This record gives sequence, structure tokens and C-alpha cells, in this order.
Amino acid sequence: MRHPRLNPAVLNRTALNRTALNPAAGNRRPLVAVAHGSQDPRAAATVSELLAVVRYRAVAWGLGGLDVKAAFLDHCAPSLPQALSAVGGDGACVVVPLLLTAAYHSKSDIPAQLAAASAATPVDVSCAGPLGPHPLLLAALERRLADAGVDRSARARTSVVLAAAGSSDPAANAAIAALAARWQATRGWHAVVPAYASAAGPRPDEAVRALLAGGAPGPVVVATYLLAPGYFADKVRAAGLGAGAAAVSPALGAAPEIADVVLERYLAAVPAEVCAPLVARA
Repeated sequence: MRHPRLNPAVLNRTALNRTALNPAAGNRRPLVAVAHGSQDPRAAATVSELLAVVRYRAVAWGLGGLDVKAAFLDHCAPSLPQALSAVGGDGACVVVPLLLTAAYHSKSDIPAQLAAASAATPVDVSCAGPLGPHPLLLAALERRLADAGVDRSARARTSVVLAAAGSSDPAANAAIAALAARWQATRGWHAVVPAYASAAGPRPDEAVRALLAGGAPGPVVVATYLLAPGYFADKVRAAGLGAGAAAVSPALGAAPEIADVVLERYLAAVPAEVCAPLVARA
């Protein structure tokens, strides 16, 4: 498997001092990455590929040999409790949600599963925040647009529909709208508007048609803001192309930027007492 390399300048734009905060190899807690899960086998395969990239890129973060495990909230094995029970040693680990926004799964589902697992067998678990928001997610979105054949040199004439899954949580949908506004403001696209495949509006096809009807000066493209292929990604693609979009990007998948966000979230959640001895020596 070939893993693209990021510019070191991009890697250095993180909120953490890796040298100071990376725990020594013998003290590293396993990383348990928990994904939503899907009946579509492409989703689990994509999670496996992403975690392979996480292991590969962990070396650049001073985390070579990091134990990285997968877990799923639904449809796939292992479940989160099963993955936690398989952690060796003292059972201490860091759970990183492979979720792009803070919504039901990160606010309720994961905490409930962690509480149930702890009640059955006491475990020392730290839980990181969701992957988004993070600047590297914009870089991953742009990577996938390029993969779909979008000419980023023509961004000043190109309108983008940022298509997310959608949530019953208004705050999660507002986070997508804020991300769209930030993307337009910082990356120079003619327009970036949010859309949702479920639970909220506008739908991706509605957003595409509105941009075309509004006199978009160039192509209208759809950026798929989903981690893995599956039902929602297929729905976004069909809706976007059916409404006249010039291109629809694939799911973010195993983009190196996503792997780096996973590692940053992991380090941010490592308990202070684990990092303290290394910080004292730095």
C-alpha cells in the first residue's frame, strides 16, 4: 500500500508539541479507533486501510509501534466493549472516535458503551474528541476533490456543495455550515454551501440546483464529507450527479490528513500523568 507524504510544514501546524507529549514506547496506551459501522463491507475495509495509514504515519509522530485497534458501534465486529476487553496489560487505552462531528454517537452512544464496559470489567480508558473540526479535514476534502478531477486552479469560478450525512442534532448541522463558511473564506472557492443527506436540509441535489439556478460562474461540484463509502456516500453521489454536479468526490477514507488528525486526537487524550515524566525531561 502506498501512503502519500504530507509536507512537513503541514504536519507542524498542530496544537501539540509531539516531542514533549509523546509518551515513551513502554508507556504508550493502545489506540482504539471506534467507527460507526455499516452493513456495506466497503466501510469496514476503509477503516482498516485508514488504521494502516495511522500505524505508518505514527512513526513520524514518534509513536512507532503504536498498537492501533478498530472497534465499531454497530453492524460490524468487534464492538467497542469487545475491543476494550482485548486490550492487553492493565487494560489502559485511548478511544478515538472516527466521527467527523460531535453528535449523538460521540455525545451519548460512546459514553454509554464505555460506562457499560467499565461496569462489567473496570478499565482505564481515556476518550478523545471527534475528528472534526480540524484544519486538516479541509486539506483532506481538497485532496479528494482533486482525486475526482476537480481543477483546483479554477477554484475562484468553482462552487462547492459540502455534503455531510446530516444529524437530528442542530449543533452538528451548524458545525457543517460553519465548516463550509470557513472553507470558502480561507481557500478561495467561489462558494461553499452545506448540504445534508438526511435529517436536515438542503439535500445535496437541492444545493446543486440552487447554485446552478443562481448563476454559478463555473462548475458546481460536491465534496463528500463522509469518512467511508456506503449508503450515504452512494446517496450523495447519485443526488449530486443527478442534479447536474460536474463532479462528486469520494469519501475521505484513508487520506493521510485523516490519519494525522487521529494521531493528534490520541495524543491530546493521553492522561497527563503518562506524559509527565517525558515533559519533565524535555
